[in-house]
Amino acid sequence: MKILFCTDGSKISFNAIHNISNWIKNAEVDTICVIDWSFLPEEINIEDKNFTHSCTNMADTILNYAKNEITKLNMKNGELIKSCGSAIEGIIEQSDKKDYDLILMGSHGKKGMQKWLGSVSQSIINNSEISDYIAKEENKGEKVLLTTDGTMCSLEIMKKIIPNMNFKDKEIHICMVNEDPNFLFLDGTLDTNWLLDIQKQQQIYAAKAIENIKNILSKENIIVNETSILSGIPAQKIIDYARTREIDLIIMGHKNKTKLDRFLTGSVSKRVLENVVSDIWLARCKN
Repeated sequence: MKILFCTDGSKISFNAIHNISNWIKNAEVDTICVIDWSFLPEEINIEDKNFTHSCTNMADTILNYAKNEITKLNMKNGELIKSCGSAIEGIIEQSDKKDYDLILMGSHGKKGMQKWLGSVSQSIINNSEISDYIAKEENKGEKVLLTTDGTMCSLEIMKKIIPNMNFKDKEIHICMVNEDPNFLFLDGTLDTNWLLDIQKQQQIYAAKAIENIKNILSKENIIVNETSILSGIPAQKIIDYARTREIDLIIMGHKNKTKLDRFLTGSVSKRVLENVVSDIWLARCKN
């Protein structure tokens, strides 16, 4: 697996590389450090040679530290990339140059007004077509939640990811959330038997979706500890599940949306990312 690790030298960014080392087999890691000038006051002259030299030295120090950490974690070091300017633009530009499987980042988990302003990690998610792994806190790397919506896209994601995962001695959970039929229709006088029939069909569909993932895991001799079929608002149910079971990593399918779609409705993955301390692996569905 080819990974682009994005670091600014912060502990949070290095939490990401430490956490993912618990899950990934045979990874090669390119590391990029962008000294972000976009936040600097206008009076600072970024063309000054001393300033540029200082930024370059800082990037070199961070990259060397990252290289040593990746070696300690028994992962393969790839290219070391340094850049100055916008972190978002630098990371997106680099991700377009190579056939990466995953962009790895730390997130500060911004709250309140800062959510409206966005963050580097959220901007990368919105503008990249590559799968993303986002970490906040260093964790034990013991419990993983595989989520599915039962679609072929979700199944193909699991087929691609699972063979690259180290699930030895891990606690495996699989979850699917059925939306409550009462939330799907405006007419409050719908026939009760009809709603019950929908719920029955949802249960059958969800059970089959979970069984499909269990079959993929069984081919890798991986035992599932717990499966759950939930009903309600998908994002909230996943958030509650992750919190109550202290999940370390949530793997979710992620569909590319237009900017208008994201503004009007957001997404399940975005809500989950903003409201859990678990690592999130947003696996892109190519088709």
